[in-house]
Amino acid sequence: MASQDWFDKDFYKVLGVSKDISAADLKKAYRKLARQYHPDSTQGDTAKEAKFKEISEAYSVLSDKDQREEYDQIRAMGSGGARFQAPGAGGAGGFEDVFSRFGGSSRGGSYQSADFDDLFSMFGQQRGGGFGSGRFGQPTGGFQGFGGPQRGADVTARTTLDFQTAVKGETISLAGEDGKPFKVKIPAGVADGQKIRLRGRGRPSPDGGESGDIVVQVTVRPHPVFTRDGLNLRVTVPVTFTEAALGATIEVPTLGGDPVKLRVAPGTPSGRVLRVKGRGVVASKGTGDLLAEVQVAVPTHLDEKAKEALERFHELEPKENPRADLMSKARE
Repeated sequence: MASQDWFDKDFYKVLGVSKDISAADLKKAYRKLARQYHPDSTQGDTAKEAKFKEISEAYSVLSDKDQREEYDQIRAMGSGGARFQAPGAGGAGGFEDVFSRFGGSSRGGSYQSADFDDLFSMFGQQRGGGFGSGRFGQPTGGFQGFGGPQRGADVTARTTLDFQTAVKGETISLAGEDGKPFKVKIPAGVADGQKIRLRGRGRPSPDGGESGDIVVQVTVRPHPVFTRDGLNLRVTVPVTFTEAALGATIEVPTLGGDPVKLRVAPGTPSGRVLRVKGRGVVASKGTGDLLAEVQVAVPTHLDEKAKEALERFHELEPKENPRADLMSKARE
């Protein structure tokens, strides 16, 4: 995944953040800059468009946990943070000692004479295989960042999905930069703002390395009835006053399926949530539920008979103040 120019680019500086910034704060910083420099708001300012590309590249790397870890490791090596010591060398070993054994020099950043295959074999590693963790071990034909083939650039694509497609999943077609269509498998449960990475489908390497990726940014249209709560689906269900007071069996809609029947217990207040197991999002991470929130609907028009009936009820209902607890707590 590493790009050869990661040594030279300080993505933290581009975004104006510290190296220990959290993922949530990183997103906030990026969104603020993206709004400022987005081409839609810069009116053809080429300098700001270039800045927007820098910001997008930096966030693309730092927002991906694995890429951020790899980037930090590579930057640490490039700044002298990584040091190798020969056995028995005490504290004096370093890149200078390693490369001097192969007749090369590390001074001034030049490693012209060193044989990298011999160098990596000293530490039990294979060329292109990284330093034990495998994070640099993408099969690129060489160790990136030390003169190996350069990885191709990533390409960003965007798609807007309807709510049901995002919940259920589907294979869709998008148009590439060259106008040719390509297929994207949308996993069930994809969320608004999520990114789908298509490995090796981006721009080719200029010198025989691995191709970049296509990164598809997903926007999900709101649904007029349902909302997402993780893997759960939420729906607000109106009930009449008498249904809430006396109890009733009601029908509740499901996403893309037949309605289900739910029992509303006598005395159910507004805001009570009734759960339908297994009727939420079905994804690889699990299956959610349908959460139906009861909302008591107050009639807006009453004929004379209904009004008289309510007035008689008002005379008979318990003389309790439903706001008494509220007022008491407010005085604490």
